[in-house]
Amino acid sequence: MTKIVIIGGVAGGASAAARARRLSEDAEIIMFERGPYVSFANCGLPYHIGGDIKERSNLLLQTPESFLARFNVDVRTMNEVLRVNRAAKTITVRNLLDQSEYDESYDFLLLSPGAGPIVPPIPGIQNPLTHSLRNIPDMDKIIQTLQMNKPEHATVVGGGFIGLEMMEAFHHLGIKTTLIEMADQVMTPVDREMAGFAHAEIRAKGIDLRLGVALKSVEYRPAATLPSTESGESLEHKHVEGELDLVLSNGDTLTTDILIMAIGVRPETKLAAEAGLQLGELGGIWVNEQMQTSDPAIYAVGDAVEEKDFVTGKQTLVPLAGPANRQGRMAADNMLGRNESYQGTQGTAICKIFDLAVASTGKNEKQLKREGIAYEKVYVHTASHASYYPGAEVVSFKMLFDPQTGKIFGAQAVGKDGIDKRIDVMAVAQRAGMTVEQLQHLELTYAPPFGSAKDVINQAAFVATNLMKGDAKAIHFDEIDSLTDDQVLLDVRNPMELQNVGYLPGAINIPVDQLRQRMNELPKDKEIVIYCQVGLRGNVAYRQLANNGFKARNLIGGYRTYKFAKA
Repeated sequence: MTKIVIIGGVAGGASAAARARRLSEDAEIIMFERGPYVSFANCGLPYHIGGDIKERSNLLLQTPESFLARFNVDVRTMNEVLRVNRAAKTITVRNLLDQSEYDESYDFLLLSPGAGPIVPPIPGIQNPLTHSLRNIPDMDKIIQTLQMNKPEHATVVGGGFIGLEMMEAFHHLGIKTTLIEMADQVMTPVDREMAGFAHAEIRAKGIDLRLGVALKSVEYRPAATLPSTESGESLEHKHVEGELDLVLSNGDTLTTDILIMAIGVRPETKLAAEAGLQLGELGGIWVNEQMQTSDPAIYAVGDAVEEKDFVTGKQTLVPLAGPANRQGRMAADNMLGRNESYQGTQGTAICKIFDLAVASTGKNEKQLKREGIAYEKVYVHTASHASYYPGAEVVSFKMLFDPQTGKIFGAQAVGKDGIDKRIDVMAVAQRAGMTVEQLQHLELTYAPPFGSAKDVINQAAFVATNLMKGDAKAIHFDEIDSLTDDQVLLDVRNPMELQNVGYLPGAINIPVDQLRQRMNELPKDKEIVIYCQVGLRGNVAYRQLANNGFKARNLIGGYRTYKFAKA
């Protein structure tokens, strides 16, 4: 009989336990969790705080009792694993309820400790009004602070998934909110120009968004609130409230009633390191494609491990629930004699930011530049479904690819409708090894309420293929501000659009429908840099000029991309 011991009872650990039982009725399976809950929906915590998920119980997907009843797994909550004794194939455990310690043997051990929130050593950061959010008890503390102190202002530090979700939660509760992000953008999985759409949405909702600054110090000014015995309150109603005075790296100060630290997570590797297991260069637990550590009897999954980047094959850290669950399933397979290989992660992710969705898969432009990979990029901005059918919203879409082979490096999308669909399709296309040329031929569902005859992805593929075949010549938004005297800007939109949505100073305005008759107004000894609103009319103008002997380039993604890159 195989004995499997699992450390960590949330995504990866719980998935492994359930899969192992489905494969074997004979295996003995014990799962240790140092907290009071297992298999909870940690991705749903901010939505309960903000009131979208009404019932706290909906976050508790399984309990120790339900796990035992359904899967015959011995779940031991409030039991912390102190060390791994590899030579003896045992672990030492402390029962946190009575502080007793005991050893438990294993045939196979699975490490799924997750990742802990990064809280830098900022002066004053340790105070009762500063919180991180990782688990149910963290959520309960935040809710308690909100209910007892009734804050009027909240500050969130960090513009990633948790930070953005907490920002929105506070906004839903009617609390004025400041969001602080040290980078020049929120949502770093997407590139700066795509994050610009999110910046505009955040500011439009009244959020005080501060980019490019860091939290430097915190001063806690307590104010004890005593129970009102006249109203029948007991001594248990005594609590500490007060305010926090924050100092930022640019010298700005602000006063807030609650502070959320959400600047990222760090793999929990203490047990693995103390057991002498190999760690990777990025600080996570090293595993092979079978999710085995450097000890063949010990497996590791989830946010604590380094995994293979699907696009580059290099090691990466991707703290996402989807990979953790799949890795847990695969580790269980391999512990019970199968031979499954993890094929790597694309980092596919999506985030709700008020009315927007922001999503991505694969590599972003920042990463490609950092790794020295040659790439080309295209942008399209088009309707989520047939534009003449009510409810269509603009999908802003970016695709990165190899200009020689057409290999898909990554994709990003922002908008109010149809964002998940497009990035899911791109994730599948990338996983299947499709090229941008093949994306032209994707046959996706179409009826006016649901899509377009030429989908967003088809259109992006058309633009990319035009560039690869030389049918178009691109210029990008980040080159516009450094044009030379040998280049002339040509705006091919209608004059009314310039007044309504803005324009690039110094451009000649010739609407595309008048271009054939007015080409003599353009110099042939200079390069014509064409732009329209989203790039489509610009391409029409480019072909006209190129076919008439002009040197020209078209601004891919048009004025819309340029404008939001600065948001």
